[in-house]
Amino acid sequence: MVFEDFASGQSVFLWGSFAVAFIMGAVVNKTGFCTMGAISDAVNMGDMGRMRAWFLAITVAIIGIVIMESMGVMSTDAAFPPYRSSQLIWGENIIGGILFGIGMTIASGCGNKTLIRIGGGNIKSIMVLAIIAVIAYYMINPFPGSDKTLMSVLFYDWIRPLSTSLTTNQDLGAIVNADKAVEMRMYIGGVISLILLFIIFKSQDFRQNTDNVMGGLIVGLAVLAGWYISGALVKIDAEGELLTLSSYYHDWDMLSESEAGKPFEMRSLSTQSFTFINPMGQTYGYVTGSFASKYLTFGLMALFGVIAGSFVWSLVSRSFRIEWFASFKDFVNHVIGAVLMGFGGVLAMGCTIGQGITGVSTLAVGSMIALVSIIFGSAITMKVQLYKMMYEDASFFAALITGLVDLRLLPKGMRKLEGI
Repeated sequence: MVFEDFASGQSVFLWGSFAVAFIMGAVVNKTGFCTMGAISDAVNMGDMGRMRAWFLAITVAIIGIVIMESMGVMSTDAAFPPYRSSQLIWGENIIGGILFGIGMTIASGCGNKTLIRIGGGNIKSIMVLAIIAVIAYYMINPFPGSDKTLMSVLFYDWIRPLSTSLTTNQDLGAIVNADKAVEMRMYIGGVISLILLFIIFKSQDFRQNTDNVMGGLIVGLAVLAGWYISGALVKIDAEGELLTLSSYYHDWDMLSESEAGKPFEMRSLSTQSFTFINPMGQTYGYVTGSFASKYLTFGLMALFGVIAGSFVWSLVSRSFRIEWFASFKDFVNHVIGAVLMGFGGVLAMGCTIGQGITGVSTLAVGSMIALVSIIFGSAITMKVQLYKMMYEDASFFAALITGLVDLRLLPKGMRKLEGI
């Protein structure tokens, strides 16, 4: 779509994000699509249904990106966040992913689930959102009157050395053959997708579960739609030259007579899709910025869209319920979980949707590392919680070691507690 002015193009960009997120929010609420729930079902009950739904979403997103990039429709090489950056921040992916996995388990849901719960009437999740928002904002933005951020104060000096500078982008296609990266992504993405589709649909129970199939399919298509809207849909006609929103922003001084309508930053106009920790941080900037339109971003509109979609579905299905903390311990758990998700989500550069689906769809190695780390952090936390509940006198160490044995990460001879 070609627009004659920036404002019209930006409007489609923002409202397109909201519309797709609205549908995703409603479908996720309706189908019970939940990444933490998927891990819980697999770890505690051996039920892989929701895990297959999650991997179906990943597969759909990979296939879509491979096709669109092969056809030259768009590219995610310069996406925001920079999933394919040549700087592989594996230490941050691992540590951040584990922290996020632990946090989402303690706080009863990942970033996306937090928004779904808010739409369904969960007041606890509003507090979780607020805590994540403040942490995520100051992890990236300096404190008032300072040039320091939480990242620079707490993490940068010791965690950034845990990174590797590659000679190519970090996606699998570029690593295998940088000169034919697009072609390699097509082959590699195709093979990965075929393997995942076989694993996903070999289960008759999954094939017969409409909610799981619908949830995985719609979430995957939503991520694709986000990529398309931000990377290919909107073009601005600048005196005969078609520009993307970010290109127009870069040349704003030459193309616009005033600063009116100029967004706060250029990167928020880059090619991107759904992720929810950074947009939670953007809500803090939007609120403290007196709700000025220049602070509206693709991610922020997506956040509003998911909440709205979940809210509407909860009204239609009559499932809307106001929920408050069951106890002071419940309150503390949600605070701790929110803090861990705030720090972990920024370090890992995304959440279960942002890295687990959007990032992995680019075949970025860092996204895959973050995904595995999130799953591990959540799974081991669930195991520790289970053993501490069943054996009240058991130490944290005993529960941890036994949990690692259950996950087959330690030999059976190291088991400290009887299996459950």
